[in-house]
Amino acid sequence: MSAIFNFQSLLTVILLLICTCTYIQSLTPSVLDRNKTGLLGIFWKCARIGEQKSPYVAVCCIVMAFSILFIQ
Repeated sequence: MSAIFNFQSLLTVILLLICTCTYIQSLTPSVLDRNKTGLLGIFWKCARIGEQKSPYVAVCCIVMAFSILFIQ
């Protein structure tokens, strides 16, 4: 089933996107800072969410991992 129609898969994809964008931003900040608007601005916004809300994102990742490993 597609991740769009399964809520848990959609949340997993969003968390992975946020974590990946934050990681890329920490390695090469100029890549995401060039594209703050438009379609590629989504990645810059995800990196900002990952940086500013990192404790909440980390807790969500742990909860999602526990959910995928032990509940599914």
